[in-house]
Amino acid sequence: MNRIDRLTAILIQMQTKRIVKAEEIADRFEISLRTVYRDVKALMEAGVPIGSEAGKGYFIVDGYHLPPVMFTQEEGSAMLFAGKLVEKMTDHSIRKAFESALLKIKAVLNESEKDHLENLQSYIEVRKAWQEEPPFANHFLTSIQKAAVDKEVIRIEYSSSYMDEITWREVEPIGLFFYSNAWHLIAWCRLRSGYRDFRTDRIKTLKMTGVKFDPRNLLSLQEYLATIVQGNREMEKVEVVFEKSHAKYIGTTKYAYGFVSEEEVGAKVKITFLTAHMKSLCKWLLMFGNGVKIESPEKAKDIISGLLEELNYHYQQQTIAQ
Repeated sequence: MNRIDRLTAILIQMQTKRIVKAEEIADRFEISLRTVYRDVKALMEAGVPIGSEAGKGYFIVDGYHLPPVMFTQEEGSAMLFAGKLVEKMTDHSIRKAFESALLKIKAVLNESEKDHLENLQSYIEVRKAWQEEPPFANHFLTSIQKAAVDKEVIRIEYSSSYMDEITWREVEPIGLFFYSNAWHLIAWCRLRSGYRDFRTDRIKTLKMTGVKFDPRNLLSLQEYLATIVQGNREMEKVEVVFEKSHAKYIGTTKYAYGFVSEEEVGAKVKITFLTAHMKSLCKWLLMFGNGVKIESPEKAKDIISGLLEELNYHYQQQTIAQ
């Protein structure tokens, strides 16, 4: 990237947030801090009103904006690609906002770039690993994001335990987490006095209460995720080793059971899952017979043993009945 393009890109980056650290600019463009200082000085000499806060970073004075920016073909393609993911992996509220943003991006493209995006549409497709429709078609992801940022308590009507129980909860949201092919609201539940994981497709209704909560008393989303990886009661890490001859049949189904990562270990494949439904995962693993081995935790091994005993007893009873 030549210097003129880099200066323009730095200016755009500085308009994306209130304060931008020099280190962020250096990391993005793979340049030294000294070069960052020179580039910022060049922008200031060109008349851009840039201020700085000691120990924090640079900011652009309120009221200054670049004129409309032209997107490159690659940037437009990336947005279209992201749109395909948004279409399949979010709810209506997010899809609607993204579609509006994408239309604005297309509006500033030149004719050849617009044609390129139009042709690209049919070459990209995203299919969800789990095609079952959620019990409640809701539009809550946007509201949940707003509540988390604004530190506002929300009241939800939630269907838990596979719709056997519906409860009203007032919760303090700390973030959204995507796993097992679904978005999950992580929040402090005032009813249960603890952190809870709510699948957003099981939220029947959601109401903003207007009541603020103190985030200083809560874990951040990142801190919460760190605790569950270390063995939180609600979500547990399961490490499983598959024979390669069996692993090839797993496909995308693994995402429905909390797939996290996988690695090859000789002639085997080690897969890590993060699940709140250990028994369901163990039932699925039974399909692979002796082609799978659970490394940890012991609880999963005990569940498998219990399931096998149940099956054995079931078929013994069938034999006796005959």
